[in-house]
Amino acid sequence: MANRVKELRAAKGLNQQELGAMVGASRQTVSLIERGDYNPSVTLALRIARVFSVPVEEVFTLTGEGTE
Repeated sequence: MANRVKELRAAKGLNQQELGAMVGASRQTVSLIERGDYNPSVTLALRIARVFSVPVEEVFTLTGEGTE
């Protein structure tokens, strides 16, 4: 799964710690998500999208095998 979390976070002027606090996750979790090393739960993905005021599909997209 690809994501635009880092891009959207920077545009909003937030650091990883601040975003994490807003969505109920640690800075480490935000870092892992941004690097693509961790796929968030649906609930966390929705919370992240809500912070950026965009649909979840604008933050996270499926990539690779089995995405059709």
